[in-house]
Amino acid sequence: MSELNILWEYIPLIVMVLLGLFFGFQFVLLSEILGAKRGTKGKQTTYESGMVPIGTAQERFSIKFYMTAVSFIVFDIEVVFLYPWAVQMRELGIPALVAAIIFIVILLVGLYYEIKKGGMKWD
Repeated sequence: MSELNILWEYIPLIVMVLLGLFFGFQFVLLSEILGAKRGTKGKQTTYESGMVPIGTAQERFSIKFYMTAVSFIVFDIEVVFLYPWAVQMRELGIPALVAAIIFIVILLVGLYYEIKKGGMKWD
């Protein structure tokens, strides 16, 4: 009988999710049905920072673009992992400090490797 009581606690959450899905689909459907459909040549073109698109969408990007993106993601994730550690630093103690230092050193080795390979040079 206790399992049934636990399930009853989820009823408000289930109702909220179902209502959110219902209203979300309704608004999308209503905007599709009632929305204006005046397509112009300008609306059909690709938007690229206000500039006229040149070439095809299949153009190759420089590897430096991807290296910069990967670097951003790595160091962004570093902040995500280090922030909770910094907040709880006193309670976690010396083992957590050592783990954080090892984590930072590994990331610095990766940054050094990227700099040596020329990933931060823009021609």
